Amino acid sequence: MNTCSIFRSSPPLPALGCRLHQFRALRNPSHAKLGFRISVFQSNQHNNLLFGRVGLQSYYVQSLVESVAEELEALRERKRVRASSKVGIASTGELLENKLEKRALREGLLLEFKKDSERVLLAVAQRPDGKKNWMVSDQNGFTTSIKPQQVTFIVPGAENFDEAEISDFLQKAQNNLDPSLLECAWIELLEKNKRVTVEELAEIIFGSAEPLECYCAHLLLSKDEVYFTLLEGKSSFCVYGPRPAVQVEELMHKKLAKDAAEKEFQEFVQLLKSAKTLPSHDKLHKSSWENEEKIRDRIKSLEAYAIDACEIDDQKKTAGMILMAMGLAKTSASALKLLIDIGYFPVHVNLDLLKFNIRTDHSDKIVSAAESFLSKASDPDELGRIDLTHLKVYAIDVDEADELDDALSATRLMDGRIKVWIHVADPASLVQPGSIVDREAMKRGTSVFLPTATYPMFPEKLAMEGMSMKQGEICRAVTVSVVLHADGSIAEYEVDNSIIKPTYMLTYESASELLYMNLEEEAELKILSQAATLRFQWRCRQGAIDTATLETRIKVTNPDHPDPSITLYVEDQADPAMRLVSEMMILCGEAIATYGSFHNIPLPFRGQPQANIDVSAFSHLPEGPVRSAAIVKTMRAAEMDFRKPIRHGTLGIPGYVQFTSPIRRYMDLLAHYQIKAFLRGDSPPYSSGQLEGMASIVNMNVRLVKKVCNSSLRYWILEYLRRQPKEAKFRGLILRFIKDRIAAILLMEIGMQASAEVSVGLHVGDVVTVEVEEAHPRDDFLTLREELVLSDDDQSAHIASRVCIVVANCCLRNLDIMGLVSIE
Repeated sequence: MNTCSIFRSSPPLPALGCRLHQFRALRNPSHAKLGFRISVFQSNQHNNLLFGRVGLQSYYVQSLVESVAEELEALRERKRVRASSKVGIASTGELLENKLEKRALREGLLLEFKKDSERVLLAVAQRPDGKKNWMVSDQNGFTTSIKPQQVTFIVPGAENFDEAEISDFLQKAQNNLDPSLLECAWIELLEKNKRVTVEELAEIIFGSAEPLECYCAHLLLSKDEVYFTLLEGKSSFCVYGPRPAVQVEELMHKKLAKDAAEKEFQEFVQLLKSAKTLPSHDKLHKSSWENEEKIRDRIKSLEAYAIDACEIDDQKKTAGMILMAMGLAKTSASALKLLIDIGYFPVHVNLDLLKFNIRTDHSDKIVSAAESFLSKASDPDELGRIDLTHLKVYAIDVDEADELDDALSATRLMDGRIKVWIHVADPASLVQPGSIVDREAMKRGTSVFLPTATYPMFPEKLAMEGMSMKQGEICRAVTVSVVLHADGSIAEYEVDNSIIKPTYMLTYESASELLYMNLEEEAELKILSQAATLRFQWRCRQGAIDTATLETRIKVTNPDHPDPSITLYVEDQADPAMRLVSEMMILCGEAIATYGSFHNIPLPFRGQPQANIDVSAFSHLPEGPVRSAAIVKTMRAAEMDFRKPIRHGTLGIPGYVQFTSPIRRYMDLLAHYQIKAFLRGDSPPYSSGQLEGMASIVNMNVRLVKKVCNSSLRYWILEYLRRQPKEAKFRGLILRFIKDRIAAILLMEIGMQASAEVSVGLHVGDVVTVEVEEAHPRDDFLTLREELVLSDDDQSAHIASRVCIVVANCCLRNLDIMGLVSIE
């Protein structure tokens, strides 16, 4: 057949609302070429029940029928005979297997094939490709090899087809598609209980079984979800059957619902596209996306997809559909970018808070219970408190600290020995074990300190107003007093409920300045520093390892802004004020462990088995971060016991209990519950077994929070580096060599470890100058390059420049930022 004879100039076919059971199907002579069918209906109650519920309009042409009834009846009879003989509709409903001829692929055939899970294309068969496959040229002009099972339809009669005319053929087919035509055919076939092939359906609907009409019929059937079902066959020799009326009605309702949902989905997609185009200050607030349930559910699906936390398959499917509709890749990164672009997330959103479900707010129930604690006037330990308000009290912490839970005092006794007091906030005087506020604190395990915000373990008002120490105000405390021997060991110790009146609230910087100034009026601060020195020297003699290094802190102002302000602090843990505070905290932990052991109080004792570390083996390394880094790599993991103290090898003390941060660490609060019960003469609220069970839960949450905090700090360090000028240079201290010339370096101005390839001839302890080549906070990626200025002799050997650039990639996930080891 010549391909030119395939195409017909038929306009798009009109929709017909054929919806009654008894009718006379008549072909309008003036529209015979288009297959335009007009039906004459006889309505009855059964018909109204069967078809009226679908709600499709019926058209009545009574006047026409009355005028030409006899002529059209005769014409109808002739057409029926012609159609039956042409397409072979079986009068008895038997299978049509004997009337179907399997069409084998051959050159020039027009076929439809499945390109992938989402695309179906038209193509012309060109030549065999191996034993079974075929090379085809598709509608887009591409030639590809397909398998037989990819073929979905072979267009009957379309032989020697010109591939250049595929697009025209496809356009004409699309123009002739009218799903309502299937309804008329369904009524006729259902009435006769007939099965039908694609060619037969084309004859019924269009009055012709030419290639174009057959393909139109195939498209209608392939897109149909209501009227017909595939009974048997494949490719171009499929047999379809009309569905029962009840099933059609049910499917129609489902289709209407599906169409409505699709319309709603497209409106949502348009909403996203519109939101993306808005300037930052006009974008919808996050709460606006959560007002309407269906919009909220779709947004939550995108959110879950962005953090790889889809709980159900529907969320993943919904998110994938949205991304595809927006023309985006189905990746978590695409979902995140979309949520940022529409204003749902800020640019620097902390995904880990969402991914790990970190609690950032307290419920109204918890807040109400906390406020009721504040309203209580009584102090359960009032009679047993000692008055220490006469002491000069120093509270030393970082400048942005919200929860001040420890302070220090000191004096020199008449015999020359030093006595120190470590005052610790007393939240256990407000919160009782097992209370609703206590249970919530246990679930959290710790306060969360991020560069962008602080999320306290207790409700903020309770922590700030009822528990935290305040300068110049009477505060409840648990005070551990210790008298030191001349060598720094503990001579005497006491634990008491107390009241204090903090004199100074100092930052580490201001405390160090006061120490350097050596003012007579601040003699107590100098005594504290002397006590810290004695303690450090004594611990070193007991095998303690000095792990002091650089520690980074970052403060981010207005983090929801696309370009927030970042302030970076690098603190040397060997700084006099920091050393003073850390030594006093260690001293308090040792005293509490000794106190608990002596009185058989179950406590969360912490220890670290001695790893038989010979510190002298590292004496060839420079003191400070380099030596600390080498020693830390040989240390064993910390352990816990709840019955008796265990030696803490790194700290060089016989036992240790975290006790100085009960507002921000739940394990410290547990120690307070136990100690305070003993001070009152009561039994401890928890046995050693109970403490062990609680600790396993708390420590799991604490590890998760630490991971989130480290990740957030790392993100903002990289964002800080990303903003630095290209010419900015940093000093890198070589800590060790990882492999060949790849070295672990400590960026001195940043306080962060990274890795970089360094030049030949450098050694551990040397300092190199590096520049930031690339920094990508969201990808957790940093690229550094070393800058090495060559000597005059070296320059003569190089034609190019005076600078040798070596680039190295640094993935920060496995690198230490917060410091080499935490004392507590």
